[in-house]
Parts: sequence; structure tokens; C-alpha cells
Amino acid sequence: MKYIETKLKGCFIIEPSLFNDDRGLFYESYKKVEFEDQLGERVDFVQDNVSISKKGVLRGLHFQNGIHAQAKLVQVIKGEALDVVVDLRKNSPSYKKHFKIRLSENDHKLLFIPKGMAHGFLALEDNTVFVYKCDNYYDKASEAGIIYNDIDLNIDWVISADKLILSKKDLVLPTMKDLNI
Repeated sequence: MKYIETKLKGCFIIEPSLFNDDRGLFYESYKKVEFEDQLGERVDFVQDNVSISKKGVLRGLHFQNGIHAQAKLVQVIKGEALDVVVDLRKNSPSYKKHFKIRLSENDHKLLFIPKGMAHGFLALEDNTVFVYKCDNYYDKASEAGIIYNDIDLNIDWVISADKLILSKKDLVLPTMKDLNI
């Protein structure tokens, strides 16, 4: 596997080694020892989640606060998604900056998102299957988010706003300024 740090400190693109033959494809999507060696820290994933979305569904930008903050390892196993990460760590050189990447079933890339970052994704195809590991359990009381169209973040979601499908909850998330982050 190849680990490439993004412009957000501690956030890595992971490109697995692919083995193709006449039977199909094989690759390792996660190997704890190698993963922790490359990141230089221990990460214990405790929960796996699966999201299946139709084209235009935008989920995010979400994060967990305090002791319930989550690091995530995300991947698209069917379809394609635009994945967006926002650094909310006040002591980080990339504080309030965002990074985005297309993840798809064709490239098999993964993205590691450390604690202290907001995360969201947009399904670019129908039946996009997005899977992710979390190193902390979901805690409803600790959930938070930032509105997808925050003016200061100025994220280009690649699909016009009138074609986006968001939950009622995601449509009323505060801006970063309102959160005082």
C-alpha cells in the first residue's frame, strides 16, 4: 500500500496494491500493523458503517465532539463519491482548510481522516456504497456539523445546489462562524 499525506496534516490517501488476474481482483484494504506504522500512531477501529446513497445525496459535514471524536478510514466499494474533509483542530497548520477527493470502485483508494475533522461526502452515482471504520462509537449527544455551503469554506461540490439531496438535519447545520470554531 502507498500512503500519501494530504494538505491536511495527518489525513492520508491510501492506495492499495491491486492484484488482477482472469479470476478478478484482490487487494488488502486494511492491515493494522502497516497502517499504524505508516501513520506513526495507534488507531483502534471499533465500528464499521455502510451508507448506500443515490446520486446527489450529500451527507455532511459531520463530526463528533470531545471524548467521542472519531478517526475514520473511508472507502467507496460501489459507485463514486466526492469526499470532503475540513480540519477543525485549532493548533493545526491546516486549521479551517478543506481537502476533497473522488473515491470510486474503480480506483479503490481509501482516505484516513484523523480526529478533529469534519467529514462529508456526495454520491456521484446511484447506489454508491460508502464504507467506513471509526475508532470511537457514535454518540448522539456529541454529534455536530457544519452546513455544506458554508461561505468561508467555499467548497465546490461539483453538482449544482438545486440537484443536491440533503437530510432535514443537514440543511440546518450551523456555519463555522456560528459554531465559533
